[in-house]
Amino acid sequence: MGARRLLTLLVLTWFAAVAPAAAYAQASQNGPLRILVGFPAGGSTDVAARLIADRIRDDLGRPVVVENKPGAGGRIAAEALKRAAPDGSTLLLTPMVVTVLTPLIFKELHYDPAKDFAAVSHIANFQIALAVSVNHPARTVPEFVAWVKSRPDRASFGTAAAGSQPHFFGVMIGRAIGVDMVHVPYKGATPLVTDLAGGQIPAGISALSDLLELHRAGKLRIIATSGAQRSPLLPTVSTFKEQGFASIEGTGWLAFYAPAGTPKAVIDEWSKAIAKPVRTPDVAEKLIHLGLEPTGTTPEELAAIMAADTARWAPIVKASGFTPD
Repeated sequence: MGARRLLTLLVLTWFAAVAPAAAYAQASQNGPLRILVGFPAGGSTDVAARLIADRIRDDLGRPVVVENKPGAGGRIAAEALKRAAPDGSTLLLTPMVVTVLTPLIFKELHYDPAKDFAAVSHIANFQIALAVSVNHPARTVPEFVAWVKSRPDRASFGTAAAGSQPHFFGVMIGRAIGVDMVHVPYKGATPLVTDLAGGQIPAGISALSDLLELHRAGKLRIIATSGAQRSPLLPTVSTFKEQGFASIEGTGWLAFYAPAGTPKAVIDEWSKAIAKPVRTPDVAEKLIHLGLEPTGTTPEELAAIMAADTARWAPIVKASGFTPD
């Protein structure tokens, strides 16, 4: 290799290394950090994003704004993150369905989390719950299983949407108890809990926060939650594992991502800035009130959680036979 070519190669290599950091420096000085949220304002993901945005402004030394891009189950915001420059100006806060389940469901997506996103921080888990109407005879999971097996023609469960985590959690339950329960999808949590409370459907599976108030009001009965430990929101109700069904376990979660190619030093700075408020008592209390159990992880820990959950849910999604319209 000639001296001129070697010099050119060294210059190009240096530029490739310093360009992302230079772009980040410029973005951090000239504009706000955007946090994309793929759901409408007022939902738990949006509220969590705004709680954290309010706390990290000082640590990052720049404005932080939340930008809602609702639609397509969070995929519109995910596609926007993919298109964003890796210059330190954009983050995405999204539930695991967008980065774990959706890639397992759709054969063609406009984003690939493994290639297009950089993990930043896992901030919270949320539990899934199994509930029945107050007139249902089952008060425990074993009693529910016995009821289902004695009435296979009525072995059905409702969720707020097809292709959602509660949908596949119902498939997980069916596989564990050896009953192929029929899935009844609703258009949102409100009609689901209305029919469940009215006894129009024998069982419902949803995020714990969707069912909690009606449970407390005595209008439906939560008989199990999905976590490794009991939910701090409902400590009197035991988990599936505690009731003898160790394979029925899994939580939803929220996590932050950046565009692939964002400098590692920037990712680490964001991760520390985000985890700090998540672990403070006042923010943690507000997240718990939303039905979220605060965590706050490193990028490497989030990547490991994603890999483990992808392996965990892939056979369940396949077994469901579900394909999007």
